[in-house]
Amino acid sequence: MKIAQIAPLAESVPPKLYGGTERVVSYLTEELVRLGHDVTLFASGDSETSARLVACAPRALRLDASLKDPLAPQAYQLELVHQHAHEFDVLHFHIAHMHLPLFRPIARKTITTLHGRLDLPELVPLYREFSDMPLVSISTAQRRPLAFAHWMGTVYHGLAREVCPFNPAPRGGYFAFLGRVSPEKGLDRAIRIALAAGARLRIAAKVDAQDEEYFHNYIVPLLAQPGIEFIGEMNEAQKPAFLGNAVALLFPINWPEPFGLAMIEAMSCGTPLVAWPQGAVPEVVEDGVTGYIVDTIDAAVAALERVARLDRARVRSRFEERFSAARMAQDYLSVYRALGRRRAIAAA
Repeated sequence: MKIAQIAPLAESVPPKLYGGTERVVSYLTEELVRLGHDVTLFASGDSETSARLVACAPRALRLDASLKDPLAPQAYQLELVHQHAHEFDVLHFHIAHMHLPLFRPIARKTITTLHGRLDLPELVPLYREFSDMPLVSISTAQRRPLAFAHWMGTVYHGLAREVCPFNPAPRGGYFAFLGRVSPEKGLDRAIRIALAAGARLRIAAKVDAQDEEYFHNYIVPLLAQPGIEFIGEMNEAQKPAFLGNAVALLFPINWPEPFGLAMIEAMSCGTPLVAWPQGAVPEVVEDGVTGYIVDTIDAAVAALERVARLDRARVRSRFEERFSAARMAQDYLSVYRALGRRRAIAAA
């Protein structure tokens, strides 16, 4: 099958630092190539892939200090994909909705995975208008605000087995927080949990420009507390040791998380979670097996005492059964084939 993967340009594929969507695109692309498919990746020029790479910008936009107009390379990317669209059996978009008007005439050979939150009122008229564009959600919870849209399926994210190796015996003696510094990710809540439990917390997180005020006003004053360590943004090579040596990952989110890649990265290491029941969390975390789902600080503190006793080998096995890149690729291939069958029926 000839497949085009169209990635966001904000980060490279895979990202040098933070970047969940681009990481998933990388895992999917590499697995499809391994399965023998002819894959072309439309991404930034500093991406690394075994697929054919079409560079749509010299480097990841977020890391390009010389960039003044980020829309220009994104428009250029759309034009490149449009020029080559006839070469592919399927065009798989991961760039939200920028492409919808241009590719509507060939909707039946496109699939769009929506990676972000969908509970925004301005999205309702957009997706009612583009109800002919085939979509994939990354969790059942994510799609609920747009239940009327043209959903072809839900495909959970997956990781290659070797990305975050299993660690049966963590030596860190700490709890971990991994993600962005923002109110919706619940870092302030994670710190309060650790302080209430007298536990050590290590924080690997990036600070976006729009979250700097929150960081300085609400987080920095807490970092002087004993046992709280702020590491900053972490690259992929550092992540396995950080997650693998943690007792558990704290995931106390305060928003409808569409999926939460950090959860399965931790599970891949055998590291369980303590998480809030928002968004996709109840679909990803199996309470009492791969972690504990709680909804108060007191319940989270109590869970910290129990989570270390969960079977890390069982956590890893559930990751392999549910969240491998191989499973993700097969799920997407099923979607691609369904698209092909619909085109054949329409052409008959």
